[in-house]
Parts: sequence; structure tokens; C-alpha cells
Amino acid sequence: MAQDAAPPAQKVTAATPPPKLIVMISVDQFSADLFAQYRGHFTGGLARLASGVVFPSGYQAHGATETCPGHSTILTGNHPAHTGIIANNYFDLAAAREDKRLYCAEDETVPGTSSGSGKYAPSVDHLLVPTLGDLMKARDPNAQVVSVAGKDRAAIMMGGRKADELVWLAPTGLTSYRGTALSPTATQAGTAIAAAIAQPRKGLPLPADCADQDIAIPVGDRVVGNGRLARDGGDFRRFLASPEADGAVLAAGAALRQARRLGEGSTTDLLILGLSATDYVGHGFGTEGTEMCLQIMGLDRELGDFFARLDATGIDYAVALTADHGGHDIPERNRQNGWPAATRVDTAINPDAIAKSVAEKLGLPEPLLYSDGPFGDMYLAKSLTAAQRKAAMAEFIARFRAFPQVEAVVTGEELAARPISKEAPDNWSMLDKLRASYNAQRSGDFIVVLKPRVTPIADTSRYVATHGSVWDYDRRVPMLFWRKGLAGFEQTNAVMTVDILPTLASLIGLTVDASKIDGRCIDLISGPESSCR
Repeated sequence: MAQDAAPPAQKVTAATPPPKLIVMISVDQFSADLFAQYRGHFTGGLARLASGVVFPSGYQAHGATETCPGHSTILTGNHPAHTGIIANNYFDLAAAREDKRLYCAEDETVPGTSSGSGKYAPSVDHLLVPTLGDLMKARDPNAQVVSVAGKDRAAIMMGGRKADELVWLAPTGLTSYRGTALSPTATQAGTAIAAAIAQPRKGLPLPADCADQDIAIPVGDRVVGNGRLARDGGDFRRFLASPEADGAVLAAGAALRQARRLGEGSTTDLLILGLSATDYVGHGFGTEGTEMCLQIMGLDRELGDFFARLDATGIDYAVALTADHGGHDIPERNRQNGWPAATRVDTAINPDAIAKSVAEKLGLPEPLLYSDGPFGDMYLAKSLTAAQRKAAMAEFIARFRAFPQVEAVVTGEELAARPISKEAPDNWSMLDKLRASYNAQRSGDFIVVLKPRVTPIADTSRYVATHGSVWDYDRRVPMLFWRKGLAGFEQTNAVMTVDILPTLASLIGLTVDASKIDGRCIDLISGPESSCR
């Protein structure tokens, strides 16, 4: 005897009670361009989200479109100017340690540490504002917050200060803050992840949807564009650059949800998932080859499996998905695909070499300038007199502006005098974008902006592509919302990732002081009713 069909989901209205679980997903480097390119191919979790409330023109509105600043906006409602997370790395020339460069998610006061990879002590200390999880815990200490990610900065910047569990991928499986013991469930999940890392992986079969992407592109002394994401056993870097890594984060998140019974209590809980593989693939191979196609198809499949597992619990949950930034493809492929002006940065735009020359010309002591690369924030030495500082600034600005690949050089004084724009982010000027990243206590004395489609990577031995610019290919990201019974619609007008916190807060009835955030609530209910309360 045939069973009756399941009853349709009750339509979500303004009177519908809050969901029991919020699932916040960030897909690192999942640009609006990638979403649009592959949208017609989704059959799994991304297809579900694309049937919900879709904002294809979301913006990481600020100018320094890097991982840490982007993640700091998603669940704080604030631009980097207010989160204090102005870049992945910035300089504090007053820091007590010899290494004046600070990693965005470290505690530089820990003895014996430095900002280098694996040499820092992970910390949330540099984040200046609370996250959604922090506000939820302040309202109700029984609310649970769990943050799991592929990168420490993703887990930390979205998880905040009060997360019950906060973990990220490591060669040993999962790890957390130094001195923090993993829960039994996280330990078990980490053991399974470590076992997967130890196993070699053959190349993935290429779906028919990826066949057109199978074009070999020489870059330096290697070839990209036709790879299958194969790796040797124990190769953690290659593990991170694959759907396996995202699957590991999702599986760990699902296990922690089950163990802690998130979504089953009297209040709303928060599960945060930072999926980083798309970023590693983008950096290592670019955004257009078979490698990225395999990654996006795998992401869609892994999300589908995760949602099916959540569905089986019967929990009323809502999902939001966005990205910390977009991304730009390799110039070698861009030149083949209709953009002949795409290029790599001129090695002459070397801040260290320029600083040495300026110091010699003006008779100033070295080191004169601190920077993290050929663009972004530049810091003058604090030992300079006012007259020396003025002369050095003028010389640096003139020299950087003389490079044909440099679009602009903007001083911190110019940005400090400018209010943060309240206009739609697609209409922002370059100064508006840079202002949203500018924090007077942490930003540089001047900022160098490269022209569009100048890839700021000259040495391709490790990475071939990147992001971080003020241009829209790095700023535009999708913003997707889904809940069972929530009528889907699409709105193409520009919104911002800083709008996510007030939108989710309203969904769960959490009052947020609008004067303390840069974002606004977005109405997720189609028609005259509103989810913004």
C-alpha cells in the first residue's frame, strides 16, 4: 500500500517562530562570477540554495578583499574599518617583538611567536566588535555556537569570542587555540580527517560539464587548467585544495551538531562552517580550469549530502551562504580568453627596493618602509621627524604613481577625513572602498592600488592567482538564504555582507543596536510582509 505524500512545508511568514538552528556558510573565494558560471549545473546543495532567496550581487564592499577582512564582516555587520581587521597581515611598528608584521588572527604578545605561517599563536584579540554568536550568547547563555573551518582565520573571525567549540583543519586533522583541548567528538572527527589526509588520491573523473574547461595553460615552469586534483598521501596542501577538505569540514560540523544537539533545545543555536577549498584551488590553479570545475561540482555535492543529513533530523533550520571575497583568474588564461591586457605585476614595484632607493636619496635611516607586498598598506618608519616624514611621503607617492601598473596612491589622511559611504556598494568610488577598509590605528600611511587585472604575483612557484583588489571581480559575492517553507525570490540589486548579521538577528528576534553596525536588515519574505522587525 502506497504511503501518503509528505505534507507540504508550512509557508514562512512574519509570524513564523524563529528557526531552531542557523547555519552560516562561507565559501572562500566563491565569487559572484563563479556562482553565475556554474549555477545552471548545480544539482545538490547549491541548487537548493539557488532556489531560495538569492542576491547574486552581494558585496564585500571594502577595498582590501582578503580572507580575514572578508570573514570579519560576515557575522559582525561591520566593515573592516570597524572590525579592525584591515588585511590578512598589517604592521604595528610599536609591537614589542622584533617582527612588526601582525597576522590578523594572532596574539603577538605570546613569547617566541612571529607572524609567519605556523609560527603565530591563533587568537581573536584583534577583532574589535562582537559577532552574531557573541550577541546570541549574551542574550541567552544556553544558546550554542560552533565554528568549524578550513582556515583558522575563518573559524575565528566568524566564531567570535564566545563559541562553545571553534576548530579548523590541520595536518593532524582538527586543531584549535593553543592549550585548548578538543572535545571527544572533535577529536574523533580529527582522527578520521587525519586518516583521509594520509591516503593518496587518484585524479578525479572529469564530469561532462567540465570538458570545455580542459585546456592546458603554461604558467612559469608548470601547467595548470587540465588537472584532476590528484595528490600523494600526506600532502596536506593538496588535500586543502580539493572537495575532500570541504567535505571534512561539513562532516565535522554535522558530527558536532549531533553531539551537542544543536537546534534541539529551547533557543536558537548557530553552526558556522568555513569552506576554504575553493580559495586554495583558485590560488593554485586559477578560477577557470578543470581544477575549479571539479571543486565547484564537489562543493555542490558535499553541501547536498550535508543538507540531507540535517533534513533527516527534522530540525527547523535556516541557511545563509556567502563568500569572504571573489577572485581573479590567471592572466595567461585571460589573455587567451578575450582580455589581452591581463598581466602580472612588474617586479620593479618592489616596496623594499623602492624604500632602499628613497632612503639613499634622502639620507634617511633604514628600514624606511614596511609593507606586505607590491600593493595595499604601506607604513613609514616611526622614527622620522615631521620634515623627514613629509619628504619621504612625497617621494614614495611620486615613485609609486610613476609605475604604469599603479592605478592610484592614497594617503591615510585622505581616508581619515572621509565618512564611510551609505550608498549602494556598486556605486562606490575607489576612495569609498578604501575608506571601508581604513582603521586609523592599524592602516598604513598610504595605500597603493594596482590597475584592474594586474595579478600581484610575479613568482608563480607556489600560487598563480589571487585576490585582494578594489575591483569588482574581487568584491562581488553571492548571498543566499534558504529555509524550508521560505518562498524563493531573486533580487539583483546590490547588498552587502555586512547586512547578514542584522538579517539573521531579525530572523531569530535578536535586537541589534543599528548605530553600532554598518549593515541593514534585508527582508527575506516575498510580498508585503517583512522578516525585518
